[in-house]
Amino acid sequence: MSDTSFLNWPFFEDYHRKLAQDLDTWCQANLSDEHPADTDAHCKDLVQRLGKDRWLLPTGGDHLDVRTLCLIRETLARYQGLADFAFAMQGLGTGAISLFGSPEQKQWLDRTRSGEAISAFALTEPDSGSDVANLSTRAERTEDGWLLNGEKTWISNGGIADLYIVFARTGEAPGAKGLSAFLVEADRPGLEIRERLHTIAPHPLARIGFNNLKLPSSALIGQPGDGFKIAMSVLDVFRSTVGAAALGFARRALDETTKRVKERKLFGGHLADLQMVQGHIADMALDIDTSALLVYRAAWTKDQGAARVSREAAMAKLHATEQAQLVIDKAVQLHGGDGVRAGHIVETLYREIRALRIYEGATDVQKIVIARSVLG
Repeated sequence: MSDTSFLNWPFFEDYHRKLAQDLDTWCQANLSDEHPADTDAHCKDLVQRLGKDRWLLPTGGDHLDVRTLCLIRETLARYQGLADFAFAMQGLGTGAISLFGSPEQKQWLDRTRSGEAISAFALTEPDSGSDVANLSTRAERTEDGWLLNGEKTWISNGGIADLYIVFARTGEAPGAKGLSAFLVEADRPGLEIRERLHTIAPHPLARIGFNNLKLPSSALIGQPGDGFKIAMSVLDVFRSTVGAAALGFARRALDETTKRVKERKLFGGHLADLQMVQGHIADMALDIDTSALLVYRAAWTKDQGAARVSREAAMAKLHATEQAQLVIDKAVQLHGGDGVRAGHIVETLYREIRALRIYEGATDVQKIVIARSVLG
């Protein structure tokens, strides 16, 4: 059982504590460490089950409680990486609709929060990852709407999503000021799944294209030229939750390692008796607590009504993902040969954590955000 004393911190209300306890019980009954043979099918099933049992309700709506999102991601990640992924994408994929969508567009939230529909956030391009303002996918005005052309890559839920939030250049001004956001249904003619992408930790990912894809005027989210603001506002909410997922991975690594060193015998005693091992355990616990403080400070600050938490979220995401990598590496080391055995939980965590230091703003980008905040 993971340490839950952090739930007594003043960042949380009683309903947060109950939610964390109830979800932990649900995870014990519904999730396992088994590796699914069909990742797409497993993710679809997870979305349906999470929706049926009402765990997706916090992913959309007029008010996004970031502490709730973080607690759910941390708990799910502690049990299964794909469960965390399935939950997270329902929120990130519809974040633009929750924050800026029209009443008509927000009708999609009933379907995504029930698990009936799967969402995706289509921002990254082959030549535009961290440099969002440089994206080249274009949406041109027509008499009755928009014509979309271009390509996106590394799109989570690509190939299984029912709707994509797509960011494209509409040309109101140069750079970041000339981008807009669109709601694109997956079954629209002209949307192409050009390549399924495979990574060290299997997730549904794809390179997708838009070939003269026609959109009605009602597909525009917000106003023309608001795309960069919309993307950054969504990331401002969900970036802290990436740190929370890393925190969940790290807590699981510490749990498994604590059990291992107490049971594993060496030199006439247990691994836990060795001072060097105790030093590693202390470092792991310290890294987890500092990450948790940063993650839930950022989430609490946003929930208190802060317009932007770019600095706090960047610190949380950077520190939690980097330290989780170190925690999990120590777990692998202390598990010896088992730590690199395919399918072992710490080997799985080792593969799961690496991508979190890249997506939704790589570590290096977070440093730029933090530095500009300090210097600005």
